[in-house]
Amino acid sequence: MQRMLHYADLSRKARNQMAESTTFLPLENFTPEARRATRVVLTDIDDTLTTNGRLPAVAYAAMERLQDVGCAVVPVTGRPAGWCDQIARMWPVDGVVGENGAFYFHYDAAARKMRRVYAQPDAEREKNRMQLRQLGQVILREVPGAAISADQFAREVDLAIDFCEDVEPLPADEINRIVQLFEAAGATAKISSIHVNGWFGSHDKLTMTKRILHDIFALDADIRNEDAVFIGDSPNDAPMWSFFTNGIGVANALAYRGQIADAPRYVTSQAGGAGFAELADALLAAK
Repeated sequence: MQRMLHYADLSRKARNQMAESTTFLPLENFTPEARRATRVVLTDIDDTLTTNGRLPAVAYAAMERLQDVGCAVVPVTGRPAGWCDQIARMWPVDGVVGENGAFYFHYDAAARKMRRVYAQPDAEREKNRMQLRQLGQVILREVPGAAISADQFAREVDLAIDFCEDVEPLPADEINRIVQLFEAAGATAKISSIHVNGWFGSHDKLTMTKRILHDIFALDADIRNEDAVFIGDSPNDAPMWSFFTNGIGVANALAYRGQIADAPRYVTSQAGGAGFAELADALLAAK
């Protein structure tokens, strides 16, 4: 597997073939009534808000515009706690779920206070970190070319193994080998567009997303998940796409066809940050 293939890089024939062989619907099928009901936009970060590893102005501005009309924005990401603290404080967002559901952070700007909610107590997190450090050395020994992610120093709960962000892209069988090593040790492993993230515990993006929706937005997603939309791009987003009625993929999600257990209902016509902005434009036009 190489660095994620962007939808724009595909030939028109290939795009048409992929679209015909999936259940994805174009974003315009997302009805105006459903768009108007949206209170919260949940979004992955890497290759959903970002494009080629950078956060484009169009995506950042789209988050601001959504907030301006009272639509909350919550990134749901595999990125680490250190990054999520900065995101919660400084981005135009209303909270952030990080490390694939290990926690959520919500910053009250008026009170200048950060709320941090974790899936595991402190002692359990510390025990698991020690096991993951040992497991990381096993993975690096067994999978030459893999590396501990550059952002690992900022992580509290999971271990991220880089397979294409700062290393030469690894083939699919080597990425799957990383997953197998995590799972053989009793850990959960999820593949993003750049890392394999592994952790001990039953949490994932969806479980912690439900908690932040309940705690911060008084939204019981098990009763009414249509009040939120989720947009993502890669296999670790599958639980979110499966749960949320209005699950959306940016166009580059089509590059993962066959690897996604639960496909998004809708797909944007553009990739990465431009695809996120496309969703924001659709919501704003309806509102």
